[in-house]
Amino acid sequence: MSLRKAFDGERRKHQEDIWGEESSPSGEEKSWQSPAYAKSSQVLCNQDALMKNKCVCITPGATEIDNYKVLRAQIIQRTKERGWNTLMVTSVQPGEGKTLTAINLAITLAREFNQTVLLVDCDLKKQDIHKRFGYKSDRGLGDFLLNDCSLNEIISWPGVEKMTLISGGQTFQDTTELLGSPQMKSLVAEMKERYANRYIIFDLPSLKEGADAITFAPLVDGILVVTQYGRNSAKEINNILKLIPREKILGLIFNRQKRWCHHIVDLKVQP
Repeated sequence: MSLRKAFDGERRKHQEDIWGEESSPSGEEKSWQSPAYAKSSQVLCNQDALMKNKCVCITPGATEIDNYKVLRAQIIQRTKERGWNTLMVTSVQPGEGKTLTAINLAITLAREFNQTVLLVDCDLKKQDIHKRFGYKSDRGLGDFLLNDCSLNEIISWPGVEKMTLISGGQTFQDTTELLGSPQMKSLVAEMKERYANRYIIFDLPSLKEGADAITFAPLVDGILVVTQYGRNSAKEINNILKLIPREKILGLIFNRQKRWCHHIVDLKVQP
């Protein structure tokens, strides 16, 4: 069975379970209601774990939320006019906060009026986003790509309104091959086509950790690159950005500044 047929079958059987509503023929989102998830798709996130892991946007009124709202506004402005909805989040080096940024951004986007979000853990060597939400997950993206389970089985609703998550399962070593596989390419293309009004955020390893992010970059519409403020020189950043399509780069997100904030900075990549 082709991936397209399998995807169509899963969509017809489980679309309300996974996404909370049918895709609107007119392209408009319906008002969101808490989905009645089948089997183990519904999980309960642990708010204490989220706060411990600095997923601050889970708590309404947190002072940091305003900073992520600025980031959200910038992303919406830069993507809506282009019809972009598939976004990759990566970083220059490991440990610069790209996964935390992806989580908080996904939560903040999901709280935008009439906006739904799917966050996909594509760091197949780690698979730990679900752990930051405080729950266990036996299956993830890699399991689906190897045809070990259905799409419905790997998508969870962690209790955050209008947000779903793919994370968990076994870890892998041949990650570049999986992320560059025909199955992965078809999955991203199907998601973009069928869920054009939703943001799909893919969290990838850093650009210095190998070829995963470089291989995956051509599959998405836009790319956000996180970097720790003061850690990398302009030359280092410029050189690393040459590894990914420059026309897809939405900008840099500077993290861990003295005055805590997130914002996108435009950077012209020098030839």
